[in-house]
Amino acid sequence: MSDTPTASGSMIGKATLADYTADGPADGDGRSKGTPKSVTIAYIAESAGVSVPTVSKVLNGKSGVSADTRARVEELINRYGYRKPAGAGRSNVVELVFRELKDMWAVEIIRGVERVARRHRVGVMVSEFGLHDTAAPAWEDTVSRRPNCVLSVAQLSEAEREQLTAKGIPFVVFDPIMELPDDVPFVGATNWSGGRAATRHLAELGHRRIAMIGGPEEQLCCAARLDGYRSALRAAGLPVDPEIVVHTGLTREDGCAAARTLLALADRPTAIFASNDLQALGVYQAAREAGLRIPDDLSVVGFDDLPVVAWVEPPLTTVHQPLTEMAVAATELALTLGRGEQAPQVGLEIATTLTVRESTAPPKR
Repeated sequence: MSDTPTASGSMIGKATLADYTADGPADGDGRSKGTPKSVTIAYIAESAGVSVPTVSKVLNGKSGVSADTRARVEELINRYGYRKPAGAGRSNVVELVFRELKDMWAVEIIRGVERVARRHRVGVMVSEFGLHDTAAPAWEDTVSRRPNCVLSVAQLSEAEREQLTAKGIPFVVFDPIMELPDDVPFVGATNWSGGRAATRHLAELGHRRIAMIGGPEEQLCCAARLDGYRSALRAAGLPVDPEIVVHTGLTREDGCAAARTLLALADRPTAIFASNDLQALGVYQAAREAGLRIPDDLSVVGFDDLPVVAWVEPPLTTVHQPLTEMAVAATELALTLGRGEQAPQVGLEIATTLTVRESTAPPKR
């Protein structure tokens, strides 16, 4: 197998005497005599008895290296704590990763990423991995492309995070749906406050039978919105009735099916808070089917504030989740990490606000 260039594209020769300490361990770090003050690829190669291009292949996850040689090189890399220079071998591209790319929610995120990318003169690549087993090949493609940084919408698995870290590719999780380790950078929204504001608005209008269509219980954002709903009910002196809390998916069809169940109750709710705008649009459909008028017979509040909900009839009252601003912040954070700089903070939550339109009104007496 012929030698190949390093990640930076240049060939590195054998280590020189200037690479090595003249005596003893350096700075008390436990390295043996003769260990370089600043460990180089050349030193790793000489220590492992292989060529510099072979070490480069291991660092970049390339094929053409035997299992024994790879294990020996990786052991030395770990022993000496070698890290490639920030940005080495990476393209000048932000890769925006979606698990599912299918609605207006994604458009708002892409808009924010593009805004920052233009300012910093970097490219943007959008990838969709799918939700199930089809994800693996696409993910391997992302890692092999070595983007400057990765912005992942929703979630990265532990294995995916480890792959990116091993390749020196910084990443940021956008709107995480699961608990993350403390050192994983993310940008999210104040979901609890948004759920509380939506429910408080309905209580202040005089509603006493306020239902909620929740999202998947295991998703952090949905759980936080539900907790905010419960907090607002308790603050208003209203009971938290499990009969009028329905958990379902985050699509219009899911919202419609859940609303049909709620509106069929003998003591039906006078208001419904939906976990997102798509569910709320499903509530509109179910209300029409039941012969109910919004907001005269039923008040509805959504969450996200997608552009389309200002144009439905009646315009939807909703919690504004600043998706574009969140994407701007997440991209800035990812590019900061891509430059090898220290991030000012690992996690960031951007405030939500309630946008009151015409889908809410006091209940009929």
